[in-house]
Amino acid sequence: MKLEQLNFHHLFYFWHVARSGNLTQSSRELHTSQSALSTQIRQLEERLGEPLFEREKRRLALTESGHLVFSYAENIFGLGQELLGRLQGRSEGMTRLRLGSVATMSRNYQENLLRPLLADQTVLLTLESGPQESLVERLVQHQLDLVLTNEPVPSDPDRPLHCRFLGSEAIGLVGPASAWQGRTLRVPEDLDGLELALPGPRHALRGQFDALCMSAGVKPRLRAEVDDMAMLRLVARDSGWLALLPEVVVQDELRQGVLVSVGRSTLLQERFYATTTLQRHQIQRLEALLAGQPATASASVR
Repeated sequence: MKLEQLNFHHLFYFWHVARSGNLTQSSRELHTSQSALSTQIRQLEERLGEPLFEREKRRLALTESGHLVFSYAENIFGLGQELLGRLQGRSEGMTRLRLGSVATMSRNYQENLLRPLLADQTVLLTLESGPQESLVERLVQHQLDLVLTNEPVPSDPDRPLHCRFLGSEAIGLVGPASAWQGRTLRVPEDLDGLELALPGPRHALRGQFDALCMSAGVKPRLRAEVDDMAMLRLVARDSGWLALLPEVVVQDELRQGVLVSVGRSTLLQERFYATTTLQRHQIQRLEALLAGQPATASASVR
């Protein structure tokens, strides 16, 4: 079989059904009948000489050959989506950048990092927030150009990625200046019984802090646990409790003297990473942004 004999229209229909696992849903989304969809997939199977699906109850399951074909179709149509994203805005002289960040990451850190892009009149930014796994999945499908996380993306030979270390931020224990100005606490030794607002269990920092307290035999009194850093910033500012968070989150309040830093531990750092796909077409403005950040030598995985 030669390449010109492969019907990419049939391959697209197969790809769509394989992703949903349901003919009815796919036919509705593709605005075609189930019989027409089945016929085109059967024609693709006949051309390839391999069955691609087997029925399991009400869903279609991929055969071994189906998984192989699907992995190639993901790249083919994923790159097509990336192409459309790259072309969008070019007629007006714009470069579109599609960036995702985990929901637990500081908005202040993101703004500081992206400030050169915010000042570039030729850049059109799309910024998304969500769970790390769903953002990485969208990255692999070429629907995002870069994902920012506060922990490294796990290696997976089935989805080659490049994870770049961007830097780290100090973690501070902060409190209202009216109550804590001029006072200092050791972290974690002096925290036993103190009322604290902490990052939620999903935040990379939380595990570090809990382990630190446990090893020191210290048990603070938990008053709030907050995943979203913007919300934790408000809690730190308005609750009167001490809050443990990256100081970049409350940089404005510290500068204005509303909050003061009460203590730090060198063992607590929030680290930031930028993850991209290895196969993607390089985007000059994105590469320039990342070139200003420290890189790790061993972050690539295949």
